[in-house]
Amino acid sequence: MVVLGIILLIVGFVTGLSLLWTIGIVLVAIGAILWLLGAMGHAVAGRKHYW
Repeated sequence: MVVLGIILLIVGFVTGLSLLWTIGIVLVAIGAILWLLGAMGHAVAGRKHYW
């Protein structure tokens, strides 16, 4: 999810589409939160580890 967000950020920046930029920021933020929760040992969506 983080990688997809970064790709959308790059594409949105290059093409000038603010919608892709916004979606990329949201995906990076959600992916980072899920990654941190999984790294801290909390179950995320029923999974012990989130990749």
